[in-house]
Amino acid sequence: MAKALPKRSENYSEWYNEIVKRADLAENSAVRGCMVIKPYGFAIWEKMQRALDDMFKATGHQNAYFPLFVPKSFLEKEEEHAEGFAKECAVVTHYRLKANPDGKGLIVDPDAKLEEELIIRPTSETVIWNAYKNWIQSWRDLPLLINQWANVVRWEMRTRIFLRTAEFLWQEGHTAHATEQEAIDETHQMLGIYAEFAEGWMAMPVVQGIKTESERFAGAEETFCIEALMQDGKALQSGTSHFLGQNFARVFDVQFVNKENQLEYAWATSWGVSTRLMGALIMAHSDDNGLVLPPKLAPIQTVIIPIYRSPEDLATISKTLEPLIGQLKAAGISVKYDDSDHQRSGWKFAEYELRGVPVRLGIGMRDIENGTVEVARRDTLTKDSRPIDFSQPEAFVAGIKELLDEIQDAIYQKALDFREANTFLVDTWEEFKEQIEKGGFIMAHWDGTAETEAAIKEETKATIRCIPLLSADMAGKCVYSGRESPKRVLFARAY
Repeated sequence: MAKALPKRSENYSEWYNEIVKRADLAENSAVRGCMVIKPYGFAIWEKMQRALDDMFKATGHQNAYFPLFVPKSFLEKEEEHAEGFAKECAVVTHYRLKANPDGKGLIVDPDAKLEEELIIRPTSETVIWNAYKNWIQSWRDLPLLINQWANVVRWEMRTRIFLRTAEFLWQEGHTAHATEQEAIDETHQMLGIYAEFAEGWMAMPVVQGIKTESERFAGAEETFCIEALMQDGKALQSGTSHFLGQNFARVFDVQFVNKENQLEYAWATSWGVSTRLMGALIMAHSDDNGLVLPPKLAPIQTVIIPIYRSPEDLATISKTLEPLIGQLKAAGISVKYDDSDHQRSGWKFAEYELRGVPVRLGIGMRDIENGTVEVARRDTLTKDSRPIDFSQPEAFVAGIKELLDEIQDAIYQKALDFREANTFLVDTWEEFKEQIEKGGFIMAHWDGTAETEAAIKEETKATIRCIPLLSADMAGKCVYSGRESPKRVLFARAY
């Protein structure tokens, strides 16, 4: 029998790593800091992609693709942007290998040095805005609403699958606008789309907010984010949307003729989410028995396991279930009928529980005789017996569809209840230091200075995750300095 998963309460990090491994989501690769996303994990990512892509296109965005390589000179043009990413850049200096003269392996050919070094993209603002110079001439060319699904490389020293890897998958939106207000509206719109996806698809409640200057994206005028609370009490930044002003338009000379026939620099935004969302999905919902998936993102929403003693029993069960399987598929429910004979039904029950399949149906010969199906739900680990007409299973299928919606809502509500129970209003420094050791979101006053922000981080490892957009202004005293503060901000330790 397989060894039990570590308990979240005892070793959260090991628990997370074991779920990634045992649920067959991903594994470490031979390349340090990089991961192999396995088919089951990639199927979840594909569902995320599909949902987000539909949301982007519904708001007028189009997909394009830009080079993996960014000339070093491009990155250097926007000084703050270059400084922000310099330490994470992987650099290509040569374009060819040759045989080692001593006959052992290959060496870099010193005669194949690039005239200009290339950066493997950590993000694509520079290479995209260089292209936009040729695309944008008039106000009639705007807005330009482009999204790219791609991989990027940021040379992280401490890595963890999905949460922080040297190479990861993501989407990055890059838009150009005729006015400042249009770009600001776009920034807010995309933040709203991310929040809608996180809550509606991932069943993960998020706080929408604005980053402090020290946490702002390099080269942006403002950075907005969604922040989620994981079950260990740490925050996870789950998406960002940046108002870039005219910074990149100026350095790449992207000008257009406006309606008054005057030359003007375009206004820009960029926004992105990554495979980090896979880590968020695991940590927000899963339990000591394995993965818990919201039905909207589950590759298999319903698994059917026949319980039989002989090949004849299996043949009878399989034949009886054909209408049910057909009706489930017709209702848009992804279903797997696992009639494999190399594992017993008990092993299968545990395996699909580990993989987070939302609904499991168990059917044996006695169930066929009685006209019943055992229905188990993954989120609560409960089960019941439901009546079914195997020849006309439409009513039963309608019930399963309702159950999937109920599970989706229940998973979200459980995560929301957890966040609310672990969000604390804190007014004194002693209380702050005590609470941050216990974890959770802390709402506390901050005097608005970088010095205080840095001091709090130095002393407690807590950062200002965001200045929430929806919280009301309520004056108070900074929890650290005692100076005046207009509203509370969100503090937490974070991944």
